[in-house]
Amino acid sequence: MSEGRSNRRELLVSFLGSTVALSLSGCQAKRTPLPPGEIVGPSVFLGHRFRDGWRPRPAADAWETCETVIVGGGVAGLAAGWRLTHAGHRDFVLFELEAELGGTARGGESSVGGYPWGAHYVPVPLADNRLLIRLLREAGIVEGLSEDGSPLVAEQHRCRDPQERLFFRGRWMEGLYLHSGATAEDEEQFRRFQQEVGTWAACRDGRGRRAFTIPIANGSDDPEVTRLDRLSMADWLRQRGYNSRRLLWLIDYACRDDYGLTADQTSAWAGLFYFASRLRDATAEPQPLMTWPEGNARLVRWLRQPQCDRIRTGWMVTEISPLGSDEIPEEIAVVAVNADGRTVRGVRARRVIVAVPQFLAVRLVSDWRERPPPARLTFHYGSWVVANLHLRNRPKSRGFPLAWDNVLYESPSLGYVVNTHQQGRDYGPMILTYYFPLTDSDPRQARQRLLSTDRDDWAEVIFADLGQAHPELRTLTTRLDVMRWGHAMIRPTPGFLWGTGRRQAAQPYRGIHFAGADLSGVPLFEEALYHGVRAAEERLAAVGLLSETWLEPPRG
Repeated sequence: MSEGRSNRRELLVSFLGSTVALSLSGCQAKRTPLPPGEIVGPSVFLGHRFRDGWRPRPAADAWETCETVIVGGGVAGLAAGWRLTHAGHRDFVLFELEAELGGTARGGESSVGGYPWGAHYVPVPLADNRLLIRLLREAGIVEGLSEDGSPLVAEQHRCRDPQERLFFRGRWMEGLYLHSGATAEDEEQFRRFQQEVGTWAACRDGRGRRAFTIPIANGSDDPEVTRLDRLSMADWLRQRGYNSRRLLWLIDYACRDDYGLTADQTSAWAGLFYFASRLRDATAEPQPLMTWPEGNARLVRWLRQPQCDRIRTGWMVTEISPLGSDEIPEEIAVVAVNADGRTVRGVRARRVIVAVPQFLAVRLVSDWRERPPPARLTFHYGSWVVANLHLRNRPKSRGFPLAWDNVLYESPSLGYVVNTHQQGRDYGPMILTYYFPLTDSDPRQARQRLLSTDRDDWAEVIFADLGQAHPELRTLTTRLDVMRWGHAMIRPTPGFLWGTGRRQAAQPYRGIHFAGADLSGVPLFEEALYHGVRAAEERLAAVGLLSETWLEPPRG
C-alpha cells in the first residue's frame, strides 16, 4: 500500500471511524482531482497575536469619544445596536473584526444563490417569545398574529417539503427516525419518549412558567426542572429504561445538531430542552422551521439595516479599560486595531457592551488579565467544520428524494442542507452545506485537530463521508470551501447551565455589559438576540433612557 493511501486512511479513520474509512479509502474517486477551494474566515492571525499578549497602543491624536461601544458584530452585538437604535440612542459604534457580520450566523453568495456558513434555521416562535416575533414582524416574515398571539409566518419562509431524510444501508428514507426495520419495542420506546417530552412541554411551575421555553430566561428555574442539569442526557435515558438503538441514535443526533456534543456529554436539561421547547403543548407537533438559502444571515441583514452607519468592520478590539472609581468609572478606554494590524484607534466611552464569547471577554477587560473571574472560566466551546460544495447538477439518490436536510445514519457528521431547496429549484446547479461537529471530550484537542487539518484534507473527509450516499459527488463538485470554527458554540455539559457561573457572568462590571448566546448556555439565535437586547436595555436604564422593556415575559 502506498504511503499516500495509508495517510488518507489514517485521516478518514480519525474523523469518520474505521468502518467508513476502510470501505472508502481505496476507492476510484481518489484518482479524481479535488475541486478548487479554500479555507475561509474567521480571521485567526490577529486573534492569535492578541492571545499571545500583543497589545498595540493608539497615538495621542488617535482617540475619539462616544457614549457607547459595542464589541462584536455577531447576532448579540447587532441585537444590542438594534435595540439602542429603536430607543433613539445613536451615539454608539460597533466594532467587528471580520468583513462579514453575523458571527456563526453569517452567510455567503454565489451565482447559484445564498448559502449559510453556520446557523441555518429558526423554529417558528411560540406566542410568549415576543422579542423574536417583534424582529420577524419588522422583517415582514410574520404577517400577523392569531388570537392566542401565535405568529403567522409567510409561507415562503417556512421550510419547504420534503424537510428531512435519512440515509441507511444504501437507501434514503423519509424523516430522521429510522422506522424501517424497527421492532415493536423500538416503536414503543419512541412513543414513550415522545409522551415524556410532551409532559415536560405541558409542565408549568408555581408561577405559571414553562419548564422549557425560548428564551430560557422566560422559563422555570424550579428545582424539579433544574436538577436535570446534574446528569447527562445519556444517563437520564438509561435511568428511564431507554435502550432502543434507533431512539438513542436520534437523541444523540439532536445533541450533536444543536450543541456539538454527544448525548453522553450533554446535560439532560439541554437534551430535553431541544425537544420540549419546540412544542406548543403536550400533543402538538414540533414548531415548523423557518429557513432561507443563506440561513440565518437573512435575519442578520435585517438587524444590520437600521445601524449600518454605526458599524465598523475589519476592526478588532484589543483592550477595554475602565478608568476612575470602581463603582462608576469616569470613562472606559477602548482600543481597536484594523485588520491590517497597523492602524490603531482609541475610543473613550461612557459604557461598553461586550458581545463576544467569555473566553475573549476575560482577555479584553484589562482588570481581568492577571486574575480572570472564576465564573467566566467555566465556559467551554466546541469546534465545527462547515463546508459549501458547489455542484454542477444534483446528485443521484436511491429511495426517498432530495430534502432540505439530509442526514447519514452511520456518520459522525450532520450531513448537509440544500441551498436551492427553499427556492423550489429541483434541477441544475446547487450548493450543499455540510456540517461536522468535533465532539472530542477535550475541546482544546478538538481545536488542535480542526486547525491542523487543511482544506484538501477536509475535502477528502467530506467526499468520503458523503460518498457513502453519493459516489459521484466528487465529479459533480466544481468548488469546495471550508469554514473552521474553533469556538463555534457553548457546550452545555452537565452542571453548567444551572450552575452559578453562567448567571454571574451576565452581570455588568464597572460600566461594561455582557451579551452573547453563551450566557444562556445553549447556542441559539434566539438566545443571542435576547442577551443583546438585555445588555442594551441595561445600558439604556443606566442613563434613564429606557421607557419600555422588550423583555418582560407575559403574565399569567
